[in-house]
Amino acid sequence: MSRRDVIGIAQTGTGKTAAFALPLLHSLAADPRPAVRKSCRILVLSPTRELSSQILDSFRTYGRHLRIKTALAIGGVSMRAQVHSLLGGVDVLVATPGRLLDLVKTNALRLDGVECLVLDEADRMLDMGFIHDIRKIVARLPIRRQTLMFSATMPRAIAELAAHMLRDPIKVAVAPTAATADRVEQRIIRVDRPAKTAILIDVLRRETIDRCLIFTRTKHGADKVARNLRHAGIAADAIHGNKSQGQRERVLAAFRKGEVKMLVATDIAARGIDVEGISHVVNYDMPNVPETYVHRIGRTARAGAEGIAISLCDGQEMAFLRDIEKLIRVSIPMSDRRADQRQPGHGSRPAVDAGERHWRQSAQSRKQDRRRPANGSTSSGIASVAFLHRHGRPQRDVGRSTQRRNGHLKGS
Repeated sequence: MSRRDVIGIAQTGTGKTAAFALPLLHSLAADPRPAVRKSCRILVLSPTRELSSQILDSFRTYGRHLRIKTALAIGGVSMRAQVHSLLGGVDVLVATPGRLLDLVKTNALRLDGVECLVLDEADRMLDMGFIHDIRKIVARLPIRRQTLMFSATMPRAIAELAAHMLRDPIKVAVAPTAATADRVEQRIIRVDRPAKTAILIDVLRRETIDRCLIFTRTKHGADKVARNLRHAGIAADAIHGNKSQGQRERVLAAFRKGEVKMLVATDIAARGIDVEGISHVVNYDMPNVPETYVHRIGRTARAGAEGIAISLCDGQEMAFLRDIEKLIRVSIPMSDRRADQRQPGHGSRPAVDAGERHWRQSAQSRKQDRRRPANGSTSSGIASVAFLHRHGRPQRDVGRSTQRRNGHLKGS
């Protein structure tokens, strides 16, 4: 409120949106002005469409008794309605960087009247490759402005960006930079990769779940996991960048209402999806960037609630786990459910047997017995091979740890 530039660092679920929305609404109410055509006074940039929509909803909720004009500019939907909403000017514009530049290039928006720029989830925007777009946007803004940068982590790249964009900023760190939510119970399950789907199904059936967010590394992996869960009789859907905006909104709405309790997502959902009642987060694939783990598990235990984060870690992902534990300064409890170990609570049956049983039951229910020999016999070897074909083999690029660590692999 003193109009100083600010760097705000706090873990997810602590109220960063309210921390900048409420003071900005106060300043707009204290200094009302007619909106300027094709312009905005407050510009909020965020990395994803879902987060942008939620931020706008917050502004509208907090300022519902104020005469504040707001607008949303995101990709995946027609630009015509957004151009129309900006014709008379707005007080608050919430946007993703790509669509904002599209509007600027088509002369539907001018940025010379921006009084305050807010960068929300700044570290995520850098991870997603928006740094060049952000620099282009900043170059069009007035030099005299207030800039607020909010992030859950403070890597070196964010510090360098802040030094370039902010003037003598005040840094407010609510929690340690890499702290995970205090109320999240974290667990690691050591597994063999071919048995991951079977172990996931077993975990979901054992746990008392209100809503569960399951993270995969790739879009194809998200669809595959959701499909396998449905085949096992577990209602699930997937959300990722290849889905249309309409599909993503429908899936999120069903998840919020509890119609779908299992949502499989890539890291596009790791930031900003603020859904009440997420009791569990499951990392089907371990994140190759340690900070991403913090954001993923931050989807549960929000606003004082408690939550559980379960990660399925195979041998080739152990290096990722070590990096995560180094970042959060916590040794996460681990149980072993590999095929050569005995599964707790299941007598002498190894963990992979659950997957074989699931495969047999699914095959029988869909009457695909033609895969079996003519005499109807099935050896455990055949079942294991069929299970691997059904649930997938280790990814070929798992060993490319260097590229993953540098964030060069695409598909998330």
